[in-house]
Amino acid sequence: MEVESAPVADMPMKVVPKTLLKKRKRDELWAINRMQHLESSKSRNSENRKLIFKSAEQFIKEYLWTDGWFLDVEQESDLIRLKREAKLKGGFYVEPEAKLMFVIRIRGVNDMHPKTRKIMQLLRLRQIFNGVFMKVNKATMNMLSRVEPYVTYGYPNLKSVRELIYKRGHGKVVKSRVALTDNTIIEQALGKLGIICIEDLIHEIFTVGPHFKEANNFLWSFKLSCPLGGLKKKRLHFVESGDAGNREDLLNNLIRQMT
Repeated sequence: MEVESAPVADMPMKVVPKTLLKKRKRDELWAINRMQHLESSKSRNSENRKLIFKSAEQFIKEYLWTDGWFLDVEQESDLIRLKREAKLKGGFYVEPEAKLMFVIRIRGVNDMHPKTRKIMQLLRLRQIFNGVFMKVNKATMNMLSRVEPYVTYGYPNLKSVRELIYKRGHGKVVKSRVALTDNTIIEQALGKLGIICIEDLIHEIFTVGPHFKEANNFLWSFKLSCPLGGLKKKRLHFVESGDAGNREDLLNNLIRQMT
């Protein structure tokens, strides 16, 4: 005996809210954009790595390691030739002045003239043991002559510049202090100037290149530690066995103690 099956009632269709449909569509678009961004960033990073390796090879050829100092090969050969010529003529050769200078603040605001305080703000030396790179010219030397009792400065070598930027370097990104942990930070800020990695930044600062101003303004003022063993006498000049004033090449020893 056949049993007739009862007709199945039509199941009601589930209605998907419009907000959920919009969210799904938005998530799909975000996933597509994320994949495109990853692919483009991978290709861009691979190209940048090639450029970084080429620039590194160029820097190796440009500089020569000698007794802890990096010297330009062509400049070194010219320097030796000029010294020999001067010696043969009975004179002596005076080496050219340094192009780069590093300034460190060592005193506070007590008994400071308002104009001197303003110069310190222009130099971005707002706190004790802040340091900045500066180009050696008449304007900067005139400013330093006014604030010399409150700062110490000298001429850093490439090793000091590299240690400062690698250990204490921070960049200015949207008025914020950001650590230089990735080359993309430098590329986004200075990529249009041909500076795409931290080695390019070091080279531009040390050689005082054509884009030194932009590169130096990108760097936040260095916040250094108190030197190992402390300072001798902040109120006396360096030539008087104190700490203030021009240390010339001896500043590199102080930078080692403060980084």
